Formats: sequence, C-alpha cells, structure tokens
Amino acid sequence: MNKPGPLTAKPLSALLGSAINDAFAKQGFASRELVTRWAEIAGPNVAAHSEPLKIQWPRPVENQIPEPATLVLRVEGPMALEIQHTSDVILERVNRFLGWNAVGRIALRQAPLSRKPVRKIRKGPDAAAVAKVEASLGTVEDDGLRAALARLGASIKRN
Repeated sequence: MNKPGPLTAKPLSALLGSAINDAFAKQGFASRELVTRWAEIAGPNVAAHSEPLKIQWPRPVENQIPEPATLVLRVEGPMALEIQHTSDVILERVNRFLGWNAVGRIALRQAPLSRKPVRKIRKGPDAAAVAKVEASLGTVEDDGLRAALARLGASIKRN
C-alpha cells in the first residue's frame, strides 16, 4: 500500500494567485503589483489618500499608434485637488514602475477609501497585578516561565 506524501502548507498567494490576477485583469491591471505596491509607487503622502481602481485601455484603431491608458484613482474628497496638481509626478512614477509609457492620464473618483481596519493594540497588565500573581505562583523554578505565567494570570484577571 502506498503511503501518502508529507503534507506541506502552501502559501495562500499560491492558492489564490490566479483568481486574484483574474479579478485585477478585469479592472485593466496586467498584474496586481500596481495595487499592492501603491504606497511604494505613488509615495506615502499620495497613497494615504488614494488607491488605484482600474486602468482603462482605449480600443485600438487600425493603422494608428495606440493611445496610452487612463489610470482611475479613488481619492478622498479634500485631497482630490492636491492629487490632481501632482498628477504629472504620479504618472511618471507609475510609468517608471511599469517600464513603459502605458498610462497617459489620471482620472479621479471622489469616494471613501477601502482601508484595512486598524488593530487596537492592548496594553499589558500593570506591574502591581503581575507581582501579586507572581507571589501566588509558589515554586516555579524557571524564572522566565514564572514571569510569563504571572503576566498571563494578570491578563486573565484583568478581563
């Protein structure tokens, strides 16, 4: 009887990569890097208030030079004017990232950004509570283990 091979965990990007690439392709992006690396491309100031929605490619016309695409950005309301004034710099950075003059203009759509929720960082237990729990631990020989158990106990009592 054949034994099954060892099970190894596959990265989520390997499993979902083609589905994600297909979704971005429907929005005109050749790859997802323009969206995922937007902060590096546009700079932190611009990326904090904008995100790329899609790239609109014009229909090719026979015997004519193809026109560059339009990058559609979702921008927070008050920053639209500022981003409009820096559109030349953004275009230059996007085309430098893509490696050719693919994008010729930027269109702005004012709407709230789809931001990731900010995770609230909880503070650890106060030192007095940790010391009180550590005193009640009794005989734990390992100092690191005793300190970890004291912090755990103080955190549990706090909640």
